[in-house]
Amino acid sequence: MKKEVTACLVSIAFMVFAASAARAEGAGPAALPPVVKEMVAKAKASVQKVSVAEVKAVLDRKEKAFLLDVRDGEEYATGHLPGALNISRGTLEMHVFGKIPDREAKIYVYCKTSIRSALATQTLHELGYPNAILLDASLEDWSRAGYPVIQ
Repeated sequence: MKKEVTACLVSIAFMVFAASAARAEGAGPAALPPVVKEMVAKAKASVQKVSVAEVKAVLDRKEKAFLLDVRDGEEYATGHLPGALNISRGTLEMHVFGKIPDREAKIYVYCKTSIRSALATQTLHELGYPNAILLDASLEDWSRAGYPVIQ
């Protein structure tokens, strides 16, 4: 019983943290606390990054790769990259193995501003997905480039 209560409390705390991080991300990187800015900077420094043009070229060549949107489901429903799979940053560790069982798969990770996706890409590396790559741009950058967004 104690384990279940503890697990429940940990889950609730994680959801509150994820929700506040999502709100901070929506307000932009300037709204992040310094410790979180540092975490994101370290994550970005530790992973391979690509531009919107590079990901668009992957789509155009129909390369075998996953596009992973780590925003919450409600955000994903408002618009996402063509063919993107949605696994919320807050549930990544619990769902990625079932949705992307091939740990050698190439995975391009994105979100609204590249904050959650930077942390998610680093997490994917820690989970044994060495070919997880950060789309180091915002979803707005993708749209501004004239690339398609599925509504």
